[in-house]
Amino acid sequence: MLTPVPLLIIPLALFNIVAFLTPSLDWSAPLALVSMLSGAQWKITLAEAFIATCLLVLFFEILKSTRISSRSLIDHLLSILLFGVSLAEFLLVPQAGNSVFALMLAVMLLDVMTGFSVSIRVAQRDLSVRPDAG
Repeated sequence: MLTPVPLLIIPLALFNIVAFLTPSLDWSAPLALVSMLSGAQWKITLAEAFIATCLLVLFFEILKSTRISSRSLIDHLLSILLFGVSLAEFLLVPQAGNSVFALMLAVMLLDVMTGFSVSIRVAQRDLSVRPDAG
C-alpha cells in the first residue's frame, strides 16, 4: 500500500534535479516531433512532457484521496506542506521562477483542493443519520 507521502514530491524532485544540474536548460526544446494524420507536425517540448507527467501523478494522487483511513489526513497535511514549500521555492529560488514550475504549483494546489473535496464527499456518504426513536 502507498504510504501517506504525496506523490507530487516526485515531479518536484525531478524538476529540482534537472533545474539545478543544468541551469541553462531550455524548457521549450523539442523532445519529439510527431507526424499527425492531418499532415501537421506536433512538436512535444520538454515543458509539455513534464507537465503531462505531473498530471499523470495527479491522477494517482486523486485515486489515493478516495480512500478513507487514518493515513489520509496525514497525506492531506503533507500535500499542504509540499504546496507551501513549493510556493516558497517559486517565490524565492531563481531556477523555479518559470511557467513550468508555476504550472506544477497549480497541479499541487489542485491536488490539495481535490484531496479535501473528495475526502469530504466520501465521508458524507459514510455518514448515516438515524432518526430519533422518541
